[in-house]
Amino acid sequence: MKTIPVKYLRPGLIFTEPVYIDDINLLVPANIAVRKKDIQHLISWGIETVVTKGEVVIPKESDNPSVAGVDVTGAGKPMPQTIYKTADTGSASQPPAAPVRKKTISILSLREVRENQEDYRTYLNLIEELDQIFDAYTKKQDIPVRSIDGIANRLLVAVREQGGRIIGFILGGEVQDHQFAKSSINTAILSARIAMALRLAPHKILQVISGSLLHDIGMLKLPKNILERQGELSAGELRLIRAHPLASYKIICKELGLPEDAGIVAYQHHERWDGNGYPGKLAGENIDLRARIVAVADAFEAMVSEKPYRTSMEGSQAVKSLYADNGRRFDPEVLKAFIRTMGIYPIGSFVKLNNNAICRVLSVEATAPLRPKVEVLIDENDRTFRPGEGKVYNLIQEKDVFIAHALDPKEIAKHS
Repeated sequence: MKTIPVKYLRPGLIFTEPVYIDDINLLVPANIAVRKKDIQHLISWGIETVVTKGEVVIPKESDNPSVAGVDVTGAGKPMPQTIYKTADTGSASQPPAAPVRKKTISILSLREVRENQEDYRTYLNLIEELDQIFDAYTKKQDIPVRSIDGIANRLLVAVREQGGRIIGFILGGEVQDHQFAKSSINTAILSARIAMALRLAPHKILQVISGSLLHDIGMLKLPKNILERQGELSAGELRLIRAHPLASYKIICKELGLPEDAGIVAYQHHERWDGNGYPGKLAGENIDLRARIVAVADAFEAMVSEKPYRTSMEGSQAVKSLYADNGRRFDPEVLKAFIRTMGIYPIGSFVKLNNNAICRVLSVEATAPLRPKVEVLIDENDRTFRPGEGKVYNLIQEKDVFIAHALDPKEIAKHS
């Protein structure tokens, strides 16, 4: 294994073998160019070296004759070995080898693998595009309606084509930036899946998505100190919070000029099935079905996401919490559709099997919600696998293997 100082990395470098942050965490796969973003991550994490078994090759189309601080005018040929340090024979004049960590699966390793998958890039792009819209709104810039429609359409295509894979990103916690936009994209993904499970017409599914993307946009008018308050809110502050559905409706319909259907979703998403919600205290089927869908998706997303004022729940705990409010806060039929599409152990959540293997849920079967399909991350012999490489158990078929209990993502690093 060869060690490469991070200071020598440059965007565009391609390696003939995967490059790792250490013996577990992937930076880039073989033949995939290093990105500026990858290098920025390493610097922000305080990582000084990466390791690989391969050679580094300068792309022929590179227009930088001094990539990695070495004269590479012969672009397309293997880079001179001067940038490498062999891990087991390094000298004192070279940077130290990356420390060997215990074999753990971390949010970092999941994120680095995901970022080189097309479906994960789609997820990130949706978040970044919606964040740009929110940023433009706060700066009082014009927002073309077609840009919102474009996000809604691409999200629907992603949910249809990528299925459980894109849902799996919601629980992983890999994305740390653009929290407000991420929350809205997550809610829209979940809302789309519920709407599809309820067999809504395609145009109605798009209305659900558009409304869920912007359901909390009225929050952007609130002071940050209220949104991030860790203690109790005053009566006046609570009134401001409860005014955000109306603010969202006005922004969607009057300022952005979107259809009334999307505005109604935002206006009613805090109404309750039992009539004790706000702002209109509507009950039962008097609440628009699309708003009832977003209410379930928004509540689940809020519970599994870290907030300034509280920690997140793990997926199965959040599902149980939703189910406890069945018939009071949520439409029972919408909640059933949610559980059919997400399962008792939601897609993307971490579980421990009775054989001590630690896995991530890949997909669920509506007829057997306690026996999803899972992928091993750490097996019963303590061997660690990167996502996509571990054994896959279909627990419907594996009668002797079952889920012992769910795990919080933050617990994963405790297992080695």
